[in-house]
Amino acid sequence: MTPDFKSQNIEIFREKIFDFYRLNKRSFPWRDTTDRYAVMVSEIMLQQTQAERVVEKFTAWMERLPDTGALASATLREVLLLWSGLGYNSRGQRLQNCAKVIMDGFGGVVPSSPDKLKTLPGIGEYTCRSIPIFADNADTAAVDTNIRRIIIHEFALPENTSKQQIQYAAEQLLPKGKSREWHNALMDYGSLHLTSRRTGIRSLTKQSKFQGSKRWYRGRLLKELVASQHIYLEELEEKYGSCPWGLQEIINDLIREGLVDEGKSSNGLGGKVLRIKEQ
Repeated sequence: MTPDFKSQNIEIFREKIFDFYRLNKRSFPWRDTTDRYAVMVSEIMLQQTQAERVVEKFTAWMERLPDTGALASATLREVLLLWSGLGYNSRGQRLQNCAKVIMDGFGGVVPSSPDKLKTLPGIGEYTCRSIPIFADNADTAAVDTNIRRIIIHEFALPENTSKQQIQYAAEQLLPKGKSREWHNALMDYGSLHLTSRRTGIRSLTKQSKFQGSKRWYRGRLLKELVASQHIYLEELEEKYGSCPWGLQEIINDLIREGLVDEGKSSNGLGGKVLRIKEQ
């Protein structure tokens, strides 16, 4: 059943969200810009990462890689070094791949339409809408975990309401001409007040325990490789040989994803070495 809201209820809901926002508005550097590149960087950094953790990384990134051209021409090592600490390092790699596609296919300008944005590496249904919302105040609705939870709770919808129905509801609730402010207000309301702990509404995707996970080992390997010109495979086997996920399997994944190269030492001592892939 598709949610259908009365206009009076919509107005009451909007007023409630905006009232909360006026009293509890958070300040972040990406909220002070409408540059589409900067917004794209922040939106990808904010995926599965708390906003407070992103602030320092976003600021350092924008100082070093202030535009699409700078990101496209950077080395992968530099990208991963700037990304280090945010987790999911492949997101940093995909962000750089986005920049390369934008330079080649869009004249270096991040596109403004969701359909074009969705053709970029790693840009999904939420991000293709959130970029034009925060950069251009576009009259479209974007639904993340916070917004989904708010809609379900505030309008007493079943927790198994489909993504399509939630998206339709979000579009009905959107105040035209105020999309940027509205989505910031929803984010703050969901993060500060109507949390998952308070509502009991679970995210559709639940993160597994990080410490000792396969992702943890991937992160450790990449961090060491970013800090060195190369590392002997024998060293890594000695250090991480007890990895329950299979060290070589993780290395093979990193090679297949284009993050790491495997080769032989150039100093005549023999043995395989791993290094961050050069472009």
